[in-house]
Amino acid sequence: MENSRGSFTKGIAAGVVLAALLALLLMLFVAYTGSYNIAASQDHSPFVRWLFSTTMSHSVAARADELEPPEAFSEAQVEAGAEHYKAMCEHCHAGPGVKRAEWAQGMLPQPPHLIDEAAHWQPNEVFWLVKHGVRMSGMPAFGETHEDAELWDIAAFVERLPGMTSSEYAALGQQTGTHKH
Repeated sequence: MENSRGSFTKGIAAGVVLAALLALLLMLFVAYTGSYNIAASQDHSPFVRWLFSTTMSHSVAARADELEPPEAFSEAQVEAGAEHYKAMCEHCHAGPGVKRAEWAQGMLPQPPHLIDEAAHWQPNEVFWLVKHGVRMSGMPAFGETHEDAELWDIAAFVERLPGMTSSEYAALGQQTGTHKH
């Protein structure tokens, strides 16, 4: 009986190794033949879009889990975050009553419309995304050029973004004058 179990286990191991080798060969084939179209004018296949989206979501959640956001955000943080958002994020992610910049329409993957998507992210995840960016998406890492406090301000603002009216949005971020580019 153990002999047949051992043979079965060896057969499974050999199958896993063979599958891994075939996957590697397929990846090399795709990479070296140029068979996968990387043009920004065409969307990824549904499987690749799902793979990138799922990987990104789980990667952010795993890394942001180590961050401890402030217990509560102040109105001053939301105000400062609005100013930073309008200067750094609005052209790609839009805002209530404000469309994304025309050039951002050609980005693939399309930057999420944060009015709708922000509710799906925790403040520590937004902070992590803004600080570290997302490879191959057009989302830059702002951690090298901005202090953590400014990035938490953006997270404070983004937390408030869902449900914000266009007049509320327009009124925010006009008072501090601290964002410089």
